[in-house]
Amino acid sequence: MEIMAEGATLVLSGDFDVRSTWEVRDAVYRHLEQYRDQDVVVDLSGVRSVDVTALRLLAVATRQAVRDGHRLTLRGCGPAVRRMLHVSRLIRVVEVERGAVTA
Repeated sequence: MEIMAEGATLVLSGDFDVRSTWEVRDAVYRHLEQYRDQDVVVDLSGVRSVDVTALRLLAVATRQAVRDGHRLTLRGCGPAVRRMLHVSRLIRVVEVERGAVTA
């Protein structure tokens, strides 16, 4: 898993699964703390695969951001990520940026 910061946006690429969850968790929470006065975006367009553990992390981080008075939005959710969000029903918890996604 590669994690890059571009302002208030975290860009993830690679396999986002149980093996990378703690690394991503630390980066997301550091970013939420650093950008307390802004909304944070997690760009998943470079993520090849995802599992439900990884998506749960993003759901919990979304709730924390809301409690702190701002938003965490997912960007670049490809078909595999969207499918897992729906199957796990976490789509009800996270905020997914609207936009064109290629199939």
